Amino acid sequence: MPKEKKVNPLQSALKYRRVAIADLDRGRRGKHHDLVQGILSELKGASTDSALEIPLGDIGGIGLANLRSAVHRAASTEGLPIETLADENNFYVWKRDSGK
Repeated sequence: MPKEKKVNPLQSALKYRRVAIADLDRGRRGKHHDLVQGILSELKGASTDSALEIPLGDIGGIGLANLRSAVHRAASTEGLPIETLADENNFYVWKRDSGK
């Protein structure tokens, strides 16, 4: 029967470098960041009676669910109430009327 290799707990604990939490960027900057920021930037200047039409073929292979989640997450972070809708070709996003 082979002998079991004993692992020194200190060696395994020192396998990874340690950094101060204060030095970490705690913000979310996912791979869709630039696209989502562009959408929110245009949306902030739009009126509540119009929607942005984003062609799904022009967003670089990002799935609709991922895009919708990213836009909702970013809008929520900025306190911007939005609504979304999608069809086969386009993703629509608009500011929700705060009076309703």
